Amino acid sequence: MACRIACCSAAEKLVLAEEPPAPTATTAVRPPSVHSRRNQRAGTPTVSDQYGDSLEGPFTEYPNNPIVSNNWQPHYSVSHVASAHVMWNESAKEMWLYFHGENTTTRLARSKDGINFIYDKVVLSTSMLPSGTTETSYARVFPHELPSRGAHYVMVVMLNNTINHRDIHWGWSADGRTWSYDQQPLVRHSDVGAVNIGGPHLLYRDNSTYVVYNKDKATGSDLMITEVGNDFSKRAHLGVFYNSWNAAPENGRSASPTFGTDGGVAYRIYEAGERLAGSIAMARA
Repeated sequence: MACRIACCSAAEKLVLAEEPPAPTATTAVRPPSVHSRRNQRAGTPTVSDQYGDSLEGPFTEYPNNPIVSNNWQPHYSVSHVASAHVMWNESAKEMWLYFHGENTTTRLARSKDGINFIYDKVVLSTSMLPSGTTETSYARVFPHELPSRGAHYVMVVMLNNTINHRDIHWGWSADGRTWSYDQQPLVRHSDVGAVNIGGPHLLYRDNSTYVVYNKDKATGSDLMITEVGNDFSKRAHLGVFYNSWNAAPENGRSASPTFGTDGGVAYRIYEAGERLAGSIAMARA
């Protein structure tokens, strides 16, 4: 039984990293089969599918890509769709695909087979967060119990505003469709000495919850880690989770990590190299 992953990159290729990765924890969701969701940057920006029997490939391009277009009538017509994040919803027995397009709006599509999706709804827009918000994008959703909020799911997402510094925000939901959002950042860029932070993902270890995210390249482009606790009330900034290598394929930049397990092995799949011109890289714990 392997986990299903979602990743979005400018690249067409998957690269297995040779350097030893930082220790990782496994995510809570391990649905069947292995598929890769990526943003097709060559030509029309859409979401495409690749599939394989192992996280290390080989992967086969789905012949009828894209699975999500930037023009899905009558629901929307936008310049691009990106940041595909797939979550197995056990109660619905469906794959739930969260994606953004434009950068102001995160949407949900649902599928019984992981290929044919039906449009559901907008789950996040700039209007749901503080005045002056200009971007709400690169969202990831995870099953997570918050009894005090009546929630079974949490979302972590990148937010930009008129001062043009990107932070990490978060929200919670009872059903994964209708959301409430904290109006204060979960992690501020200034907390870790960055100009921008983004690409958040949750990890679980030792009965606590952590968020891993990337810094901008100008301030190191490393992966950082902050402990937020199971109720998201803690803010323990633990520093560098992974120090980007100057050699290929990273060339000084690692971003947008996704974590999962396959055959008892923990993996980190992430964007390596310059934004919009990099590769999808993989590291094993």
